[in-house]
Amino acid sequence: MSKILCIGEVNLDVVAIISSDINYGSDTAAKVSTHGGGAGGNVAAWLRIAGAQSHMLARIGQDAAGFAVRSEFDRLGVTYSEIDVHGAPTGIVVVIVDKDGERSMFPDNGANSGLTLADLPELDSFNAAYISGYALLDPKSRPGILQMIGKIKAAGLKIYLDPATVGGMAGVPIAEIRAWINQVHCLLLNEDEAKYLSSSTDLDLAIADLLQICPIIVVKRGSNGVIAANRGSEAILLPAISAQVIDTTGAGDSFAAGFIAADQAGLDFTQSLGAALTIAAKCVAIVGARPALDAQV
Repeated sequence: MSKILCIGEVNLDVVAIISSDINYGSDTAAKVSTHGGGAGGNVAAWLRIAGAQSHMLARIGQDAAGFAVRSEFDRLGVTYSEIDVHGAPTGIVVVIVDKDGERSMFPDNGANSGLTLADLPELDSFNAAYISGYALLDPKSRPGILQMIGKIKAAGLKIYLDPATVGGMAGVPIAEIRAWINQVHCLLLNEDEAKYLSSSTDLDLAIADLLQICPIIVVKRGSNGVIAANRGSEAILLPAISAQVIDTTGAGDSFAAGFIAADQAGLDFTQSLGAALTIAAKCVAIVGARPALDAQV
């Protein structure tokens, strides 16, 4: 069984699901729950459901939120690094899910900021690494993450990168982000992000452009499925798997986990994409970004 090192962030998500229009400036009835979150932590959790081992490298505070996310990892079988964060709070994200299942997020990074090369565990037991773009976009973590990428590459491990949101990338020059992408094996992103990073409004041209700097491009398209390509091969398009959409939070992270686990298990490209779509369909059918403790694929 492959073991994947997940580098990024761990949060406690406070999710409010609203079945009506929001009454701004007044009260709106909602169903509120808390869940583990953060792109890195979500991928680590779904990797376990997808049949891979995972280890989370993130900064988690010594507080009630930190206790909750550690407990969830323990129950899922995700191992994690214990890093002294000197009293910093665990990251918190408030997630508003509207009546159509679309989510808006309000993050507070808390302890997540500041990862350094010294935090990187020994790499001998790992087969590959996943890196959340949120960590690279954090100025306090960026130097350390870039050093980690160099060390992981030197160890011969494949690196899978999700560059995070267009809004998050807006504060960093595109040329700099493309230099990061040039260091990894596989880029997992959505359609808007692909177009943004290639400065193209045509998705096919965007993928062709990104393939010049990264060998594998996987574009997650939500209800439209996925389009992906290996360098030198024709693009593959697969439809989404039908699901009752309750909450889209973490859908892209679950997709990434499904793809990485299948790819590392030796499935071919099309099979790996299909496995990713299967996991994503399970994610959108539940509340929160993490799998239920008894979830199965």
